[in-house]
Amino acid sequence: MTKTTAISKGLRGQTAGDTAISTVGKDGIGLTYRGYAIEDLSQNASFEQVAYLLIHGEKPSAENLDLFIQRLINLRPLPAIILNLLEQISKNSNPMDVLRTAVSLLGVLEPEDNDLKSKIRCAESLVAKLPGILIYWYMFSHKNIKINLSKFNNFLSTAAYFLNGLNFLNLEKSQDPELIKALDTSLILYAEHEFNASTFAARITASTLSDYYSCITSAIGTLRGNLHGGANEAAMDLIQECETYLNTPPLYPLISSSGLSLPQGERRDQDLIEKMILKKLERKEKIMGFGHAVYKTYDPRNLIIKNISQKLSLINPKFKRIFEISLAIEQTMKSEKNLFPNLDFYSASAYYFMGIPTELFTPLFVISRITGWSAHVIEQTNNNHLIRPNANYIGPDLRRWV
Repeated sequence: MTKTTAISKGLRGQTAGDTAISTVGKDGIGLTYRGYAIEDLSQNASFEQVAYLLIHGEKPSAENLDLFIQRLINLRPLPAIILNLLEQISKNSNPMDVLRTAVSLLGVLEPEDNDLKSKIRCAESLVAKLPGILIYWYMFSHKNIKINLSKFNNFLSTAAYFLNGLNFLNLEKSQDPELIKALDTSLILYAEHEFNASTFAARITASTLSDYYSCITSAIGTLRGNLHGGANEAAMDLIQECETYLNTPPLYPLISSSGLSLPQGERRDQDLIEKMILKKLERKEKIMGFGHAVYKTYDPRNLIIKNISQKLSLINPKFKRIFEISLAIEQTMKSEKNLFPNLDFYSASAYYFMGIPTELFTPLFVISRITGWSAHVIEQTNNNHLIRPNANYIGPDLRRWV
């Protein structure tokens, strides 16, 4: 048998094409969307501005932004056949399957022409419709409520539309401007991340000159895999497992003004969490939400979402304890594995504080990343070459069939 050395596992470190959309981990750090740093965007832009930037390729003027938001509002209503489909899907279904199936059906209902304008129209349609698809299915299957989504069309932002639809029975929470701003920022952080697995899958499908909706269903199917999406859900499961394990009153006071380090006082809870994580590591269990394939020292998005999680944790003592447990897990992973948290880890607690059910964490990723996927489908189509890599053959040498 002839053996050859693979260039890399999982194409790590290999350049698979050109893009003008984002830079990820340039020199091991940093993230930009079309030249704008993620820190700048998260502080000064809205998700709708970022969506326009990614899909249309440039920062929107005030007039273009108003027109864009109005188009999204007009595109939010779901066709009756989609509503009927969502009512037929079991509550036990994976929500990612729900989104994939609904997007595939929309591809039949909203066929595209093979031109740039048509793809942009389809992209804007999904940016507008995906939140409603997720809300309608969840409320019908889990709450037995046929929610009237048109009641929430007066909300201009995607974050406000989603939170008010999901929490409409608790208006105080759903209309909380701090929660809306937190979700808006989270959507910006998840919007784009260069040639990650789901984006690359979308580009591969686009390179065959397939239709836009097939590209997006490819991406959703890829994100459904636990090694790509789902880390924030797994992180929340771990945090709640730690909370149950401790089953004691709250830890210690949060933070000095100098940072988010754990205090040097009572160490019991920290020690218990450390022992729990160490046992998991001994069993070769993967602790999700830590490390990154591209970033070398830290994930710039984590610094932003961690700050959001900390602020939201001050809402009530239970939230505060969840955040303290997260800090303890982070410290353990740093000391034992020298791994830093990525965006997914503190997104878990932030979403929990917003009242978002854990099973909707990854679908919420889709509601954001549809903007980046769409930008890449458009870019691939505009300068297309069929993506067809080679492989290193490691099978038997030539032999005769007898």
